[in-house]
Amino acid sequence: MATWDDVQRLALALPETGERESRGLRQWVVRDRLFVWERPLRRADLDALGDAAPEGPILGARVEHEGAKEALIADDASVFFTTPHFDGYPAVLVRLDAIAPDVLEEVIVEAWLVRAPMRLAREYLDARP
Repeated sequence: MATWDDVQRLALALPETGERESRGLRQWVVRDRLFVWERPLRRADLDALGDAAPEGPILGARVEHEGAKEALIADDASVFFTTPHFDGYPAVLVRLDAIAPDVLEEVIVEAWLVRAPMRLAREYLDARP
């Protein structure tokens, strides 16, 4: 089970990343570009999901494209999901209480790579073992 402390630690370990708050919710940005954020379900989300609406903390994460979002959801619908609010938008919702820490790290790094400037992302990848 992952926590907001895990999200914060993993996100802030990435180059040129900062944390900010909007409407009382935490967001992590790379050069002012949002890549992961705290995203509780709203009334419209709960209505759309019905009995399938998960409880617990929800992380929003950018993905490369709709196909990547669909692949994550197909791979593990107990962790990854979406709502009509995100239709047509390259982002996936993540149940923090259901995701393994190593998978969370992959999600956060991939979200960062999608939003980081190309040169910064390349430098980061080149420096990895």
